[in-house]
Amino acid sequence: MLDQEDLDRLQEAEGNPNKFIVSAPTDRHKLGVTTVICLILNRTIGSGIFILPATVLKGTDSIGITLIIWAFAGIVALAALLVWLELSLSIPRYELDGNEVSVPRSGGEKNYLEYIYGNPKSLTTCVYGVLFIVLGNLSGNAIGFGSYIMEAAALPNHDAAIRGLAIAALTTACLLHAISRKGGIYLNNAFAFMKVAVLLLIIVAGLAKLGGASLGSGSAVPTNNFDIHTSFSQPRKDVPSYATSFVYALYPYTGFMQPFYVLSEVKRPQGVFARATIATMVSVVVLYILVNVAFFSVVSKAAIMDTGLNIASEFFQLIFGTAVAGRVMSGIIAFSIYGNIIVMTFTACRVKQEIAKEGILPYSKFFASDTTTLGAKIWAKIHPSETQQEEDLEKSPTAALLLHWIFSVLLIAWTSGQTTAVAYQILINLYTYVIMLLLSFFVAAGLLYLRWRNPQVWKEISVNFRPWGGSTAALVVSVVTAVLLVVAFVPPADDSPFALSAQHFEWYIIPTVGLGGLLLGGAYFVVFRYVVPRVKGKQLVVERVPIIVSDDHGGWVQKHEIVKFLWGVTDDDEK
Repeated sequence: MLDQEDLDRLQEAEGNPNKFIVSAPTDRHKLGVTTVICLILNRTIGSGIFILPATVLKGTDSIGITLIIWAFAGIVALAALLVWLELSLSIPRYELDGNEVSVPRSGGEKNYLEYIYGNPKSLTTCVYGVLFIVLGNLSGNAIGFGSYIMEAAALPNHDAAIRGLAIAALTTACLLHAISRKGGIYLNNAFAFMKVAVLLLIIVAGLAKLGGASLGSGSAVPTNNFDIHTSFSQPRKDVPSYATSFVYALYPYTGFMQPFYVLSEVKRPQGVFARATIATMVSVVVLYILVNVAFFSVVSKAAIMDTGLNIASEFFQLIFGTAVAGRVMSGIIAFSIYGNIIVMTFTACRVKQEIAKEGILPYSKFFASDTTTLGAKIWAKIHPSETQQEEDLEKSPTAALLLHWIFSVLLIAWTSGQTTAVAYQILINLYTYVIMLLLSFFVAAGLLYLRWRNPQVWKEISVNFRPWGGSTAALVVSVVTAVLLVVAFVPPADDSPFALSAQHFEWYIIPTVGLGGLLLGGAYFVVFRYVVPRVKGKQLVVERVPIIVSDDHGGWVQKHEIVKFLWGVTDDDEK
């Protein structure tokens, strides 16, 4: 319950043109454990697990090493999850009744980076804001969606049609979440359950084939990929190919980040959240290794190495002995990618709303605000007794959804000079290098700094979650990501599947553009912090005042937030 002081603050904010209120969902609209699990599953299970086993194998030329890479990537992802849990359940911190308390907040790594690298003020926010607003979307996956739709329909890969389908997928996902928050959540959960069912089907079919069973008209003879005498023989020698293969194996695991982006909307985040996310990711690691075993039980290494085949579609063709099965699998991959787009649209727009709340964007108030969804308005008219107060109506960050859509489409337009196959690779690799590797390095290294700077203080702060092994998880993530960031600048061998002749763009393009994003963010900070105030003759004052309540289970949650933007006089003017 809100006390009188909180009610007075809210009332004052409602009448102040420089302030606005953003409210967390009411308890009946908050995300439960099932939805948290499904956010991870729907983002984790996309196109990656269906096509990347072949890519990783081509980079290693060894079935045994490929399976080891997938297992090790899963371990690194679990370590990253422990890092995110430790930080998300410890910061940000607020003073309440004379005591400092941790209050989980949406935004994911934005909160952690701002807490760790807080000086100079707004620098981290500007750099992260530029990187995430531009690249924190699935425009590359959307292009993949269009490609697999065309493949499933047995149509030629026409670039314009693929890009049109990509934009349509991004647009419908944004409209869905703008119209109905609840509808988007239900669809996300449905996608997650269906994807797990598909993986289980692949595992059962593959293991049955390994045991000599025949399904449909396919052959009952398994491959010899797991022959101990050949599965580790003659692997590749160049380090960049192994590093890139590892990055591709790590990419599908990063769906664990999704619930952290919407943590303010999660029910009891300091309760079962940690256990639920850990159990989900352990399950994903097991599923992924078994899916790889299933694929390699059916599709021979020679077939994978000698062609550019889609391993999942080839798997179904060989299992059922018909080309139609391969087309059906292409449709399933497209369906799976669309599920990715659904979940990422829901979570990423919340992060962009949090960025806008810092006042660093043009029209920040517009992009930081919530609006009641059309679906909620219609529901209120049909069932007026169930929505007696305005706060009972579900809201969505519609303006942030618009911002998300704009940059998603701009990235598709930016790569229009390339074929859709090359554009897909460029956009996926950029997202991976910046969002997955670069930001993860700064987060994990920052946690090490917090732990080692003053161990006793951090021990008191991180009372809500202390991972097994102390600093081990953060050390693993920081070292692995640092190595991958550096090795990306080493050229692959000429015969590597990641060389120019295979990828059609130079190896240094992705890391150069990725690190260039840091410089772009720094330049944005200089303009925002120094140039604009000098031109205006005023300084932007931003205040974020949380209204914190108990979740009735011993934890604290943010119920409302009062945000203030005001251009005031600069120090020079006062002198």
